Amino acid sequence: MLVTPDQYRAGARGDVVAFTREELSRILGLYGQFVAAGVWRDYAIDHLRDAAIFSIFRRSAETPLYRVEKRPALAGRQGAWLVVSMTGVIVKRGHDLAQVLRVFDRQKLRLAAI
Repeated sequence: MLVTPDQYRAGARGDVVAFTREELSRILGLYGQFVAAGVWRDYAIDHLRDAAIFSIFRRSAETPLYRVEKRPALAGRQGAWLVVSMTGVIVKRGHDLAQVLRVFDRQKLRLAAI
């Protein structure tokens, strides 16, 4: 079934989880630092019914290096935010996006030392 833009905005496909402007700005700011360093080269954003996912790629033809996921259903338990590695291991999980993205600080220090 094809959905018109008006139906999509009205929620014809059901409620989907999405990033807010502030969340996306914070994630893209971090992404931009690694792009400038030449480590990351591509990204993808998926908005699903149960999660919003920002996938980070070294090259667009590969599997994502990391996925930053927003899962509101887990907000009351372990936290709505998580960073998942390429192998599927949850690297960091928490209630605050800024705190979860700090997992990349160690990598930024390594880039600065080179």
